[in-house]
Amino acid sequence: MKLLTLMVSFFKTGLFSVGGGLATLPFLYEMSDTHPDWFSHGDIADMIAISESTPGPIGINMSTYAGYQVGGIPGGILASLALATPCVIIILIIARFLERFRANPLVEGAFYGLRPASLAMISAAGLNVVRIALVDIARFTATWRPDDLFIWKAWVLAVLVFIGLKKLKWHPVIFIVLSAAVGVIFAF
Repeated sequence: MKLLTLMVSFFKTGLFSVGGGLATLPFLYEMSDTHPDWFSHGDIADMIAISESTPGPIGINMSTYAGYQVGGIPGGILASLALATPCVIIILIIARFLERFRANPLVEGAFYGLRPASLAMISAAGLNVVRIALVDIARFTATWRPDDLFIWKAWVLAVLVFIGLKKLKWHPVIFIVLSAAVGVIFAF
């Protein structure tokens, strides 16, 4: 029953996570809230880190990781297939009919509306990641000291990686490896 629930959850995620892999994050947070024994919000932060640092699409990587957490190897396989199935079906349908309907104002309007919706979902997920990775609300509410609200080493690392990505134009893998090394050295 658990694997069936897992498959249905990831099928729905694949069906409605418009905007790519990061758009799956709101659905993962909802799964965590609905099924707290599956994985926590902190586990989602780990999923993101691992999924970003491994080859392949982030959504599939996260579904494999989450599915494995819930049901071992069968769970990982089923969650990945369940996430990908709606995408494959929808892309096949769209590819078949898009050329014929591309100039249709309703189709253009739908794409126009999906872009900001995707941005909003990705932004909301990004804010959740910031809350987990860069802010320590528990420590702040215990001390009420403003400097306890932020995880300063993590902020410095995030800003340096952001600047490095924009200025140095190195491959992202280099930043992932360097960030992992800094995390080990400074034990965030």
